[in-house]
Amino acid sequence: MAPTSTIWVLVLAIAVFCPYMVLCGDAGIIYGREGDNLPPPKQVIDFLTNTPKYKISLIRIYDANTDILEALSGTNLVVTIGVPDEAIAYVASSQEAADKWVQDHIKAYVAKGVRFRYVCVGNEAIPGVVASLVEQAIRNLHTSIRLKAGLDYIFVTTAVGPYVLTDSYPPSHGQFAPNVAAIMNSLVQYLYSIESPLLINVYPYYALVSEPQHISMDYAMFQSQKPVVIDGKFEYYNLFDAMVDAFVAAMARVVGSDNFKLVVSGSGWPTAGHDLYSSIENARVYNNNLREHAIVIGETPRKADINMEVYISSMFNENFKPAGDEQYFGTFYPNFTEVYSLWWP
Repeated sequence: MAPTSTIWVLVLAIAVFCPYMVLCGDAGIIYGREGDNLPPPKQVIDFLTNTPKYKISLIRIYDANTDILEALSGTNLVVTIGVPDEAIAYVASSQEAADKWVQDHIKAYVAKGVRFRYVCVGNEAIPGVVASLVEQAIRNLHTSIRLKAGLDYIFVTTAVGPYVLTDSYPPSHGQFAPNVAAIMNSLVQYLYSIESPLLINVYPYYALVSEPQHISMDYAMFQSQKPVVIDGKFEYYNLFDAMVDAFVAAMARVVGSDNFKLVVSGSGWPTAGHDLYSSIENARVYNNNLREHAIVIGETPRKADINMEVYISSMFNENFKPAGDEQYFGTFYPNFTEVYSLWWP
């Protein structure tokens, strides 16, 4: 695989002669609200829908906040909505509970024109205290949404992080960690059976911070000019692809096929919080390259049919998150000016 910069030059050249060329993937944004200085949801949604230069069509929210859902009504934004971790036990408790949640938070807003794509049960709830309930919650919600309500364009799933994997180097060695293997194996088999994607959070930044002696900045930020990892017939120029393909390998071990879909439900780079690696410039470089990689290339070495979806973390800095770099993933200031300039195709 050629470096991203080389392919982008070729894409620009082709686009001159093929103006209707369809690009390969899409990139949206995460709208988190863990802060005390953020604008009201209506202003946020109006900004995203009325500022065409940003071309953001996908949005992920972590819960079913009614102000956000009302603001989304009648817009063209495609929504990933979260069932927060604290609601998983309720939704898993009975079909009636799941039906009620869907009536209140999905059907009521479908009627108002909200365009849901994914219902995400928890965010990195595996491993965790409700990990064993995630699959039942998904099963109940799938029945409510697909079988009872007939909303066959909405997929129910969950989002997991790298902690569910063990031995992810090289990527082909990827497999689920022993402490969650039983849960993940059953879950992945079920998602495969209902053709729902697994949502994964992939942050090369945290891998770099944890293993700087083994990972270079260029590899973490899509800037390597030659392959850093060669895994059989696959060459890896960036850590993002290697991390995604470790999940691909783990899922393929379970279902015996690579005919499944993954969605990158969270990735980004902080502008502050770590003296060596977090800065506005590093966030600008990573997120520009991430967005370009998703939209222009849209695949990984191991998963050529992925049509990649990526959700960039995130709209704003959130000062209620744990102290340190987690507070500084914002792309926009609360007044909607850019923290840094992003590439908007």
